[in-house]
Amino acid sequence: MDTGSRTTLTDGQGTPQRSRSGIVSGYVFRLVREQLGHTQEALAERFRVSPDTVAGWESGRRPLTAVPVGQMLMYRHQLLQLGSAPTLLLALELAMEADVLLAGALDEDTSADDSPIGAWVMQRDLVEVLSWPLNGVTPTPLRALPDPPRPRRGPVPRGPELPAADRRRFFSRMRQAAEQARGKERFLLRRQALYLAGYDDAPDTSEWLARQQRTERPDDWLTGWLNARSVAAVAARQGDQERMGHFITTTLTDNDAGEAANLNYWAYWIGEAPHIQLSDDFIATPNPGPWQGDKLMRHLVRGLTPHHGFFDLNVHSLWTLLAARPNLLRPGAPVGRDLRTALRVMLDSRELSARARRELEGIRYAIRLAEA
Repeated sequence: MDTGSRTTLTDGQGTPQRSRSGIVSGYVFRLVREQLGHTQEALAERFRVSPDTVAGWESGRRPLTAVPVGQMLMYRHQLLQLGSAPTLLLALELAMEADVLLAGALDEDTSADDSPIGAWVMQRDLVEVLSWPLNGVTPTPLRALPDPPRPRRGPVPRGPELPAADRRRFFSRMRQAAEQARGKERFLLRRQALYLAGYDDAPDTSEWLARQQRTERPDDWLTGWLNARSVAAVAARQGDQERMGHFITTTLTDNDAGEAANLNYWAYWIGEAPHIQLSDDFIATPNPGPWQGDKLMRHLVRGLTPHHGFFDLNVHSLWTLLAARPNLLRPGAPVGRDLRTALRVMLDSRELSARARRELEGIRYAIRLAEA
């Protein structure tokens, strides 16, 4: 039984191209196989498919996204029985979703303003996998993988590789989507397209982003808040800390609604908020939402390094989180020990802004109160 599905693309002149719809999931599938110590031939025998099918899955030539859902679930169950780590299989699911989004964004038959990028509010775990072939940064769950038990034969790529022509087309499509998505009902697409376009290393990216940000005319508080945060996030990712400092000083600290929106956004972004959201409206609740905060605290503490692009925002967000959720400093919590260790290092740094130092001192004082 061979359920591998073959997809053929052309360049518009009838010349076949390598499928662009399976490169991320194919790469992760290979990681899954290698961590199990299986050859392509051995796994093919276990799955009752041909070795060429497994090779096609891993190269993206036969995209896993074309395998019937029921059959893919059977493969997943078999991989669990073989001993595959659940975190790797979760990464595989995200990689398949990322492949669908990449293929949709590159599809010539789909208009830019109908891009699936604006279908729902994306979270960090998916964005990391989606941006992997764009920026070469390995997603967080895959960074600590041990070396495979079987030696690899010959040179292998360090991540999924999107052909240069497809990279250019993807970023071009993101720019089109951002430019064409106007109005509050299309703001989610515009915001997320701008965010992804910010990974483009083209010389004019910074200038284009600045021009897009100047042309945005928010007509309500939430849109204005999100636009300001997007501007600051893209700028921080490119090394411009002044915009992030301006966002914190003028947009976050202006009112309690801005601070609550920041925490709600963070909690959703790192996956602590329980439900997938189809619009940004949930961010504007007057108080932090019904999430515990432990996962968010761990995430923010891990970002307490001065060279982290979001360092000042992490410090401020942690400061407001502990004010809203003081129980997170309960004695004995492992993340509390990590925070105390990070504080000792941070407060000795000469690179801190005055605001960050003041907020870190406030966090240290809150810890002392909790331990008293």
